[in-house]
Amino acid sequence: MLGQVWPRIGFPVPGKCSRPTIIAALSLITVLGASSLGTSSVKAGDRVDSEHLFGFTEGSDIGSQGEREFKSETTLRTGKAAGSFTAGTSEAELKYTLSHNLRFSAGATLAYFDINGVPGIADANRAAIQSASFSTRFRLLDRNKAPVGMTLSVEPHWGFIDETNGSRIGHFGTEAAMLIDRALIPDRLMAAFNMTFENDRVRPVAPSAVRHESILCSGLALAARTGPDLWLGAEVRYLRSYDGAALDVLSGQAVYFGPTAFVALPNNYWLSAALNVQVWGRAVGLPGAFDLTNFDRYQVKLRVGFDF
Repeated sequence: MLGQVWPRIGFPVPGKCSRPTIIAALSLITVLGASSLGTSSVKAGDRVDSEHLFGFTEGSDIGSQGEREFKSETTLRTGKAAGSFTAGTSEAELKYTLSHNLRFSAGATLAYFDINGVPGIADANRAAIQSASFSTRFRLLDRNKAPVGMTLSVEPHWGFIDETNGSRIGHFGTEAAMLIDRALIPDRLMAAFNMTFENDRVRPVAPSAVRHESILCSGLALAARTGPDLWLGAEVRYLRSYDGAALDVLSGQAVYFGPTAFVALPNNYWLSAALNVQVWGRAVGLPGAFDLTNFDRYQVKLRVGFDF
């Protein structure tokens, strides 16, 4: 059970409905804000690392040459049209910046599913290794030398568990993203824009036809420095889900909105949190103001990391 595992890594346990998850996320954002009042690891005027300032949306920074970073990232998803659905992933990732413009990273992800009574999805209560990934980021424009920062990210991944229902699969996909950011007020107000394309080839373990899926996502975010160590902001994301590897047939779309927080801690540690709520959506051929077939109502992302 996740309740036996999650506390060991310091994250809230997702419940059978969305409300405990949302309360936990909002509580963490409040704690991040309070904790910044007692720390002074980052001073006004220090160079800002924008990568994790914005929640699900990411900044263009990749770190300094020779820098290494460890990051633990937990994502919680919950909320379907009927039944109880909670899915969580915890990824451990190690990054190394080879040069001023090039960074490599590798990671592995553990997933947990608690599904009961959701139409079209078999009940499940299991944890398993979900995927392994390798990422390359190439900085095209340095924000300190150009009007905007711009980074291209390419991440192939190999999966063993279906991200929606937790069933065993053979899964290969690639995520490509363009990450753009700009300092609207130096060291005080940052903006970011992401455009992401992801395609997946899924082969179920049980005999069945191979299916291809793809997702197109755009995100816009703002983050403001409200204390020496604290950044608070908000982001909006628009996602489109397709059948087919090349955006062939639209199956659904959704708009997410929510708050973000980032706090720098002593000794090169940092924490970030984001809560996204689906505020509009539409599944093709289905009624309703949300798409809870291809997407979830609530998404929470919690990160902790340190540089060395």
